Amino acid sequence: METYKGKTLDKLVEEQIERWQSNRKRKYKKPIRPVITISRLPGCNTWDIAKQISKDLEIDFFDQEIVDEIARNADVNRRVVETVDEQDNSIVLDWLSMLTAERHLWPNEYLGQLTNVIGTIGAHGHAVILGRGASYILPKEICLRVLVVAPMERRIQNVREVYKVSEKIARQNVMGKESERIAFIRGYFHEDMLNPVNYDLVFNMEMNEQDTVVEMVKTAYNTRKWYKYSV
Repeated sequence: METYKGKTLDKLVEEQIERWQSNRKRKYKKPIRPVITISRLPGCNTWDIAKQISKDLEIDFFDQEIVDEIARNADVNRRVVETVDEQDNSIVLDWLSMLTAERHLWPNEYLGQLTNVIGTIGAHGHAVILGRGASYILPKEICLRVLVVAPMERRIQNVREVYKVSEKIARQNVMGKESERIAFIRGYFHEDMLNPVNYDLVFNMEMNEQDTVVEMVKTAYNTRKWYKYSV
């Protein structure tokens, strides 16, 4: 099993399921349980930003690899969905039916699993989700939608420094992943990933420091008036 930042993905998923199950009796129902969704171009060092936000706000953190692992494993996906109670599950189903109606998603088994997982995270709330189109799956009323970008050359240099690779390999990596992410959003959600209108906050990391971005996101999260949401 692949290791992820010191733990296996299996272990991380198990811990999250146990945490959700232990919280099932904690009823929120009416108030919004907001989620921060973060989209990014490759090479922006966004993982560190997202992780720091979740740590400072003391909310859950879901990276692309974790969401993918849950979505690909049917048994784990089922167990994750079962962690929401009957009322919350109906909210998830409403979100997904709206998504299908409004964006005409392609019929795809993986995408169905993915939307179930992200819908479940949204129902539990209080989380940061990095990547995987979460800002296009969950209603904007419950999300703080963030996009992190930077000039190509800056991102290539970041990859070279982090992974100790040549300029050629770094460029291929950045350009390849960028194309994949843009195509993923366009293909499944019929949206332009780089359209700023699709986000609440957009950060260009050419001149911004990580700590500054973290503080600005936290301020937006803590000061936004999260109204009651009804489908």
